[in-house]
Amino acid sequence: MKSRSVARRIVDALDRHYPDADTELAYRTPFELLVATILSAQSTDERVNMVTPELFRRYPDARALAAAQPEDVEPLILSTGFFRQKSRSIIGMAEALVDAHGGEVPNTMEALVKLPGVGRKTANVVLGHALGVPGLPVDRHVLRVSNRLGLVNSEEPEKVEQILCGYLPPERWTKASDVLILHGRRICRPQPLCERCNARKDCDFYRSGRVVVKAIGRGDQRAPKRRRSAEPSAAKTRAFAKAEGSAKRKARPAKPSK
Repeated sequence: MKSRSVARRIVDALDRHYPDADTELAYRTPFELLVATILSAQSTDERVNMVTPELFRRYPDARALAAAQPEDVEPLILSTGFFRQKSRSIIGMAEALVDAHGGEVPNTMEALVKLPGVGRKTANVVLGHALGVPGLPVDRHVLRVSNRLGLVNSEEPEKVEQILCGYLPPERWTKASDVLILHGRRICRPQPLCERCNARKDCDFYRSGRVVVKAIGRGDQRAPKRRRSAEPSAAKTRAFAKAEGSAKRKARPAKPSK
């Protein structure tokens, strides 16, 4: 765990990497971001952005999606994975919006997490990015990066959210999540590129000496190739001697017959 001042210094350092950090999901309304975030589970933002234009052309709001049939939605979101479950989730979510909220996306955590397919992470994404309500989404990237940095020591998303929020004022929560996510995708990957990281001086993982891969310039440092020895190995020497002896025997002139 870090002091509040060190934690803010770390987030400031990551901010310099990603001054314009934002969600990479494409959306125009809170409803579109809510749907896109549900679809992003076990998928990538890039993949979701490929399917949502046609999805939203056919179903532009909650009322339209609530009236859809799963078999009509499934082909549109097939490539995001788990398409049957996701189609049921987004249709059920749209039905709940229509029934309980007049088709509008509510602006509280309590109301959002009651919707089908919506957990705290999804709710925080929508609150922070589309509704102007402070929220700090915690995904697998936030978990990995915040634990490596030493900001937290937990794999429980809700506990990590509480700790990270405690370091920062509410107006910084959403941006902090964005920079942690981007850092996890681009630098603090499962095999980290620590030499590129602005926060490495305060990073517990880097200071522990467990770093085995460092980035130099544009490429990763590779393990040096083993030099071939100038002297042949014993096995090669024996094989060569055997072959040479065989060749000499074949080259001997045949003895004249008596």
